[in-house]
Amino acid sequence: MPKTKNYTYFIGIDVSRNKLDFAVMQANNFLFHREIKNITDDIQALIIELKQLPKFTVSKAIFGMEQTGFYSNHLLNSLKKIKANIVLENALHIRMSLGNIRGKHDKIDAIRIAQYVHKNRDNVKFYVPKRMIIEKLAHLSSLRNRLISISKALETPIKEQITFINKGINRQTSALCKDSIISIKTDIVRIDESIMEIVNSDDLIKRLFTIITSVPCVGPVTAIQIIISTNEFKDISDPKKFACYAGVAPFKRESGLITGKARVSSMANKKMKALLHTCALGAIRCFPELKEYYKRKTKIEGKPKMAVLNAVRNKLVLRIFTCVNQDRCFEKEYIKPVNELIFDNTEPLEK
Repeated sequence: MPKTKNYTYFIGIDVSRNKLDFAVMQANNFLFHREIKNITDDIQALIIELKQLPKFTVSKAIFGMEQTGFYSNHLLNSLKKIKANIVLENALHIRMSLGNIRGKHDKIDAIRIAQYVHKNRDNVKFYVPKRMIIEKLAHLSSLRNRLISISKALETPIKEQITFINKGINRQTSALCKDSIISIKTDIVRIDESIMEIVNSDDLIKRLFTIITSVPCVGPVTAIQIIISTNEFKDISDPKKFACYAGVAPFKRESGLITGKARVSSMANKKMKALLHTCALGAIRCFPELKEYYKRKTKIEGKPKMAVLNAVRNKLVLRIFTCVNQDRCFEKEYIKPVNELIFDNTEPLEK
């Protein structure tokens, strides 16, 4: 049996825009709390202070923090330079794992993160930096989503107010916003072009993009988001885990003799779920096999439409991951090669 590494120091860090709260524990004993500015110089100074602690070595310390986007970049870059063991965990997961807790304060949050890291020291998954090209794609994708939101915020009220306000006022409002809307849409097109340039510049991403978009009704935007959210399928390679992550996996609701309907969880990547929903809607309209499946389930078997649509989303996820794991494009009538067939071990192979 492999030896479990003995970690001696556990540092919980609460990250915010302007400051960082450090809670330092030795084993299960809380030592001290430090509040510093979220700047590289202060972070490096604190690392030097930590190295002065008795028997402190970077290899036997774990630094834990919540996922806070780019606010943690200074900290991550400083810790990566010293090859620290970093745990980057979802905030809700940390909170729920510690039981019934009350109150919220930066110092308390840092202590709770340190306690979480200590409690799960044998099972935590250490942070592995994403490739810079994935970071670029993620940044451009976020920027694209923000511009789309701004465009909708301008266009939707103008469309909805047509029948409710004076025509002259409506024309004036539309004219005043016209240039802004055109500019935003132009910027979105430029971002799409930049994203495709990045995709075509990298062989692995280009291959993944080609495989994912070969699945019927899965478009470029969805493909890019899947590549980003799975970290090129390195962080998530199991379709069931991805379905759970995207909020399309139904979970049973049972307690004793009470049995409820299986429902999807609200804890999900809502953007990914929305994209898969759009793909599913396209699939039941344009792809004959899934169109027939949707009709049979809803009209003949009387299943709820949203439940069947969710099943279609799951089918798309399974097809995407199967194709990626087998490194091939989607084929409607795919025949598995002989060397990939799984035989029953109880029966001898024919010679």
